Amino acid sequence: PALTSCPQVQRALLALTLPLEMLQAVKDRMLQAMCKGLSRQTQAQATVRMLPTYLCSTPDGTEKGDLLVVELCQSHVRTLWVTLLGDGNQRPQVMDKIFDMPGSIMQGKGEALFDFIAQCVRQFLAGIGIPRHRLPLGFVFPFSCRQTRLDKAELISWSKGFSCSDVEGKDVVQLLQSAIKKQELYHVDVVALMNDTVGTMMTCGMAGKPCEVALVVDTGTNSCFMAKAQQVEMAEETSGEMCVNTEWGCFGDDGSLSDVLTPYDQRVDQESSNPGEKRFEKLVGSLYLGEIVRHVLMALAAEKALFIGSNVTVLRTKDVLKTQQVLEIIDNEDGMAKASRALEALGLRPSERDCCRVQQICRVVVSRAAALCAAGLAAIFNHMRQSRELEHLVINVGVDGELYRGHTRFGEILQSVTRLLAPECMATLLPSVDGTGRGAAIVTAVALRVAAQRREVDQLLAPLRLSRADLEHVQALMRQEMELGLGRESNANASVRMLPTYVRGTPDGTERGEFLALDLGGTNFRVLVVRVEQDGIRMASEIYVIPTAVMQGTGEVLFDHIIECIMDFQLKQNLMEQVLPLGFTFSFPCQQLGLDKAVLLSWTKGFSASGCVGQDVVQLLREAAQRKQHLGLKVAAVVNDTVGTMMSCGYDDPKCEIGLIVGTGTNACYMEEMQNVGTVEGEQGRMCINMEWGAFGDNGCLDNIFTNFDWLVDEKTINAGKQSRFEKLISGMYLGEIVRHILLALVEKQLLFRGKPCPKLQTRDIFQTKFLSTIEIDGLALQQVQAILQDLELQASFEDSVLVREVCQTVSLRAAQLCAAGLAAVVEKMRENRGLARLAVTVGVDGTLYKMHPLFSQHLQQTLRDLAPNCTVTFLRSEDGSGKGAALVAAVACRTAKP
Repeated sequence: PALTSCPQVQRALLALTLPLEMLQAVKDRMLQAMCKGLSRQTQAQATVRMLPTYLCSTPDGTEKGDLLVVELCQSHVRTLWVTLLGDGNQRPQVMDKIFDMPGSIMQGKGEALFDFIAQCVRQFLAGIGIPRHRLPLGFVFPFSCRQTRLDKAELISWSKGFSCSDVEGKDVVQLLQSAIKKQELYHVDVVALMNDTVGTMMTCGMAGKPCEVALVVDTGTNSCFMAKAQQVEMAEETSGEMCVNTEWGCFGDDGSLSDVLTPYDQRVDQESSNPGEKRFEKLVGSLYLGEIVRHVLMALAAEKALFIGSNVTVLRTKDVLKTQQVLEIIDNEDGMAKASRALEALGLRPSERDCCRVQQICRVVVSRAAALCAAGLAAIFNHMRQSRELEHLVINVGVDGELYRGHTRFGEILQSVTRLLAPECMATLLPSVDGTGRGAAIVTAVALRVAAQRREVDQLLAPLRLSRADLEHVQALMRQEMELGLGRESNANASVRMLPTYVRGTPDGTERGEFLALDLGGTNFRVLVVRVEQDGIRMASEIYVIPTAVMQGTGEVLFDHIIECIMDFQLKQNLMEQVLPLGFTFSFPCQQLGLDKAVLLSWTKGFSASGCVGQDVVQLLREAAQRKQHLGLKVAAVVNDTVGTMMSCGYDDPKCEIGLIVGTGTNACYMEEMQNVGTVEGEQGRMCINMEWGAFGDNGCLDNIFTNFDWLVDEKTINAGKQSRFEKLISGMYLGEIVRHILLALVEKQLLFRGKPCPKLQTRDIFQTKFLSTIEIDGLALQQVQAILQDLELQASFEDSVLVREVCQTVSLRAAQLCAAGLAAVVEKMRENRGLARLAVTVGVDGTLYKMHPLFSQHLQQTLRDLAPNCTVTFLRSEDGSGKGAALVAAVACRTAKP
């Protein structure tokens, strides 16, 4: 009744009450302001600054050691000695001391301030008798800074009564470090700078669940949270996460809170030391809540709604009503009595009704502050949920400050309004314990742990990170092996076989006609008809199965089955009456003796048909045709898939004179001058050389490139210690295994998955190469990396996911660079062969690694440009090299055979 009978009080309460729709709007505006602060283009105009802290990890509980902390406070300097025991940071041992600061220092020279802080550190260490071993120090500096490293931060501006000269724009870490050296404390290193908000977040992690958001609601207000590093454009970090200090106290300085501000807020702002600035903080911070209440009471007293008969001039005096009194008044049990005492102390004579109305006003001001903080938190939660691509976010929030600690009602409103504004997010509010002291120690310890782990990871991965000199050496070795492979006398000793294919030309666009193609390379094989016409190529094909009994029976049975399938296809395509040239892609090791003559060296891929090894496979096919009385078969060429790839792309681009496969295996071919091919008679023109470069290094020339991980992979292959050395560094069949062995080494060194045993990771081939392609997708949320690892029964933290991604990137980058070094040798040889200052050539390329991996092609092309700067190389993806390409080999053979 005391409220409803007074329209003036009702009006005041209504003005200070924010409906849910308005809070939703505030949340949305905060989210927009945050995005503006994260963007490099708009950050300068942003009211929510979103400053990077360069803290990229949360505590994992293993942090231990002795740490120094120095905290610059309003009127004193606090020093702490903190010992962390590696017990989850549950029972840190803390010694601290407070040094009162002379008032003159706050407005004096900057050098005097930092000298005073360093003297406090020296006195503190002398007092506790600490030995002079290296001591890492964390510096709590509660002012707005532009941080460029965890240990480098320029002061943007002073506040809170400080105005020391010659500090703004300078690195405060360096200023403190210099002052410490002046005190001859050479063993003390400043390793981290932070504000109280970050420290709050670091103290509130729970077992197995880190704290990733912090809120401070004290005299001022601020928040921080772990954001995707990629989104923090000012920091130029691209992987993992980084703690962002929102500096949200200035939210609304651009007018975006104008519909929230009441006349009371406007008066508080006008009387402040910084009118028009820190608008959000002036609605929320405890420095201002008492003042807001005072202005409401003053307005209602002027309207005769309060304190009738009292002299109210005292209410015109700034700061006569403190926020602590406001918090006591809103208490349900004895708030009325406290209201009466506080008002009487001001010389007012409040009635019971007055006390009731004042209590309601205090409650609505505090409730509004809590609701606005909740809107800010909801904006942070939504940002985190969206950037992590989650339907639901479960998060821990560290909270500290006078308002949160001072009244349970504030925390209750904060929690309930946050749930209303962000229903997809489940937040647990955790009260911070000494965020500035213990929290700063934990920040420092995390920084040291991360730096030590970084050194170990770099050391482990260093052998896989190839320098320019390494790649140039590989390029030179490849060139050397190519020359050996081309020589008649030296071919037998070369690791790069340089096999002649008897393909003497690439398509020139005049090829016409119908051709058959046969693609045999596994349990299924294809028969195709390829029609090469003026307006392009049209194809029809059918897949046939080879039963296991046929694969492992006699050669006659196998080739009879192939001819039966060709006849079936020709019958269905109405081609039985025609004799069409056939291109035969035969993807098994062969020694080619002519374009249509290839001797099988060995079966692979589960084939073991008898009577075939050492025989000409084209002749075996012809004999089967005779047995089946199929006279319309004319085998024009036998090719492998690499040559087919080159020919397939050569039809679309006449400059395509190189074929490259980077898939399960790897190989290359190119057009070499006949005069350089010592293994074949003839000097005129060119011939395609099938390099078989997968075996490059089988003679030991690449042993210094092989790492321990490569040897471990090699040991488990069917051809350990020989065959396909180069292929084992590059191709899709092996990259996943290399990554798996590196991950096992990281686990053993306690650098990954907290060193916990990972039984599934012991399983060979469990980490497939396709996982590399997925994990390295640009912008893939770390949650999705975690999900991939979860499928492998690996419980990965965010930091684990970042490290796994780095390992994948290192292995795939090396593969692409080595592939580029091989290609560089090829294109440079072609350029020199032709006596050109610059060579323009196209590479026809196929293979799942090249096509499916998000960065492989990019890295390959960039490295090739670096290693062969005089060659302009274009890459063209092949479509059906083994089918269409084989037909085009036959087509070119027919064209060149015409008189």
